[in-house]
Amino acid sequence: MPEEKIEKTEEKKKLSEEEFESKVLELAGKGLTSEKIGEALRKQGIHTMEYKKKISEILKKENKYVVPEIKNIKEKLENIVKHAEKNKQDKRALRDKDRVFAKLRRTKAYFSE
Repeated sequence: MPEEKIEKTEEKKKLSEEEFESKVLELAGKGLTSEKIGEALRKQGIHTMEYKKKISEILKKENKYVVPEIKNIKEKLENIVKHAEKNKQDKRALRDKDRVFAKLRRTKAYFSE
């Protein structure tokens, strides 16, 4: 007697706009950028295209928006500076520090316009 297959897909009810915004702000409170918030929501089965607002718009309204490109470049620069301080003979790290700093300056100028 063949058993009926049980479907794993459960019907999830769609969040309201307010619940979606609170979920985005909660993830932003954990220090995530808009791109990482989108990934986290997709893992939970929440698709941002079903809602009228973008994640960045919600964060800008609450003054919690950080440009992801700038944040990523700052983190990279911090790691290179730490490495260069430990390894004084690493000439490539010193060059990379200058290169990444220049990239950060250009990126800040681009987004400030």
